[in-house]
Parts: sequence; structure tokens; C-alpha cells
Amino acid sequence: MATMTGQAGRYRDAFASAEFRGLFGAFVVSMLGYVVAGLALTVLVYRETASPLLSALTFTMAFLPYLFGGTLLSGLVDRVAPRRLLVCCDLGCAALVAVMTLPGTPVPVLFALLCAMSLLTPVAGGTRGALVADVLPPDAVVPARSLLRLVAQGAQICGYAAGGGLLAVLSPRAVLGVEIVTFAASALMLRVFLARRPAPGRAGGSLAGDSLRGVAEVLRNGPLRRVLLLGWLVPFLVNFPEALAAPSVAVRGLPASATGWWLAAGPVGTVAGELAGVWLIPAARRGRLAAPLAACGFVPFLVFALHPPLVPALVLLGTAGLCGAYMLGLDQLVLDVTPPQLLGRAYTVNSSGLMTTQGLGFAAAGALGEVVPADAAITIAGAAGLLVVALCHPRRRA
Repeated sequence: MATMTGQAGRYRDAFASAEFRGLFGAFVVSMLGYVVAGLALTVLVYRETASPLLSALTFTMAFLPYLFGGTLLSGLVDRVAPRRLLVCCDLGCAALVAVMTLPGTPVPVLFALLCAMSLLTPVAGGTRGALVADVLPPDAVVPARSLLRLVAQGAQICGYAAGGGLLAVLSPRAVLGVEIVTFAASALMLRVFLARRPAPGRAGGSLAGDSLRGVAEVLRNGPLRRVLLLGWLVPFLVNFPEALAAPSVAVRGLPASATGWWLAAGPVGTVAGELAGVWLIPAARRGRLAAPLAACGFVPFLVFALHPPLVPALVLLGTAGLCGAYMLGLDQLVLDVTPPQLLGRAYTVNSSGLMTTQGLGFAAAGALGEVVPADAAITIAGAAGLLVVALCHPRRRA
């Protein structure tokens, strides 16, 4: 990797590439489509069944397949040309949503279609990550990945707002029909703006076998394994306050409406931290600051042992979110320690592991909240987070 100095590694360096601008625009459109489709499907399932449980399971069904998609389909990133694979993933999502819009589609079939969409997501994510590293110079890769993360976070806010507006005037199936257009538009943008590239590899054998061998190769790489574990275990614990938002607000004797403020504090800090990290932290120092920033993000959790009132608690959560800039350093470390021919597989495995551990983190927080008060659970998460960072501290190559 080239050494990055001076003012290199800013957002403008990523946007200087026409290919990245096309990739970025397509990701914005497809993410909005994915979020709105998830919202519409949740409403549709509830209207069909009148079951809060089945409606909530739509979110679970969107998380569970990540693990299988990343392990059994990751070989596709080496077997299929990247532009073709990304286009096919978008068109595949469009086709699956089209089946969802058919009147009378049973709820189990809707869940199966949602799972199929989620199987494609880590494959597309791994391909996109490797493609970003291919189309951009080394000093622009980290800010480019930061932009994609910001899109993923912003799409949830804008997507839920847009979806709510559409559902006010359209039926859930009609809203799903609109999302067919967004996925198709994303596929068209990718086809137009991305240059044609050959498949990175020519692996033989079965897809599942090749994918599992690739996962094993990624995890056998000691330095890469440490970086991935840090990137999985920190979010596992960081999500505890979010998972325990309702009981945390209730124990303070506040109305349920305060839960929204609680849930917003962390993400607002995260977005601010990511922006500040790109603008203020020199590119050459981001990798070295990954572990210290991750550790600092857990220190505010320890203050919850004092049971702070709402406003100080929100400040603590926002401060912890600011330290989310550690992700910039992790992105750089992944680039530093991953062999180029393994980068697509590494991004696919990373995406699958991240989504899986985040889902498990919510469950673990809820389980711990059953036996100890919410503030105590958050404090425990802070202490465990400091231990995780100490054990998984990446050794950055000089």
C-alpha cells in the first residue's frame, strides 16, 4: 500500500473518480429501495396476519441469512466479473420484490423471498468493497468506505421517512412495486458507469466448497483475523444501549417518547465522528488510532454505573458514538493486512460477520437485561469492550 501523507484521504479524493460516483449513486438508490421494501413488507405482514410477532420477524429474517450468504456464496466474488455480479444482485432483488407484490402471496413465501434478498447482500457488499479498492487510489479507499457507511446509516432515516410517506397514499404491495424501479435503476447506473473488468479469479469446484475454503483462508490469516474480530466484537457490545433503550428510559420514569432521543444519540455521534475523522485525522494515522478510539468509545458506558439522568446519558451515548471513527482505522488495517487476491472474500466475510454479531449483540443485551438493571448491563458492556480491544488490538504493519 502506498504511504498516505498530507491532505490525502479526503472525501473529495473518492468523488474524483467517475466510477466511484456511479457506484456511490447506485448504492444510494439500492439502499433506499432495500430499506423502504423492508418497511413495506413489515406493514404488509402485519396487515395479513395481525400478528406483532410475525411483523417483527421480518427484521430477523433480514439479518439471519447474512451468515449463510457470506459463507456459502462468497466464492462468487472471484468467479463472476464485478460489474455483472453487482448488476445481477440488484436485478435479483427486483425480481424477488416483484414476486412479493403478487396478490395472495403467503407470509412464509414472503419470508423466504426476504431471506433470498438478504443472501445476496453480503455478496454485493464484498464485491463493492473490492471494487472500491480497485477503482480508487489507496489514499481514497478509506474515505470511500466511510461514504458508503454514511449512506447505509442515512438510508435508514430517509428510507423510513420516505416509506412512511408512500404508505400513507399507497398500499404496501404498491410501495413494493415502486422499489422494483429503484433496484432496476441501481442496476442501470452500475451498467453505465462501471468499466468492464474480468472476474478476479478462476476457482474451480463447487461454489459452496470454494466459498468455505475462502472463508477458511481469510480466518487463517492471523493479522486479518484480529482486525475482523475487533470489527465484529466492538459493534456486538456497542449496541447494548440501543437494545436496552426502552427499559433504560422506563427506569428513569420518563415517557416512552424519550426512547427516540435515546436511540438517536448514538447514531448522531457516530455520523459526526466519522465525518470529523475523515476531515481531521491524517490518513497515515488512522490505522494506529483504530484500537485507541474503539477503547475510548466504551469509557462513557462505565459512567452508567452512576445511573445518570436522561440528558447526561444522551451526552454519554453521543460521545461514545463520536469514537465510531475507529472504523476508518479498521478499514485501513484491512487494506494493509489483506493480500490483494483475498480482498473480495475478506470484505464478504467481514460484512457477514458484522451483521451476524450485531444481531447477536441485541439478543445478548436483552438476555443480560433480564437479570441485571439496564444501566448495569451497559456498564458491563463497557468493561467487556475494553477487554475485547485489549485482546484483539491489531498489530499494524510498519
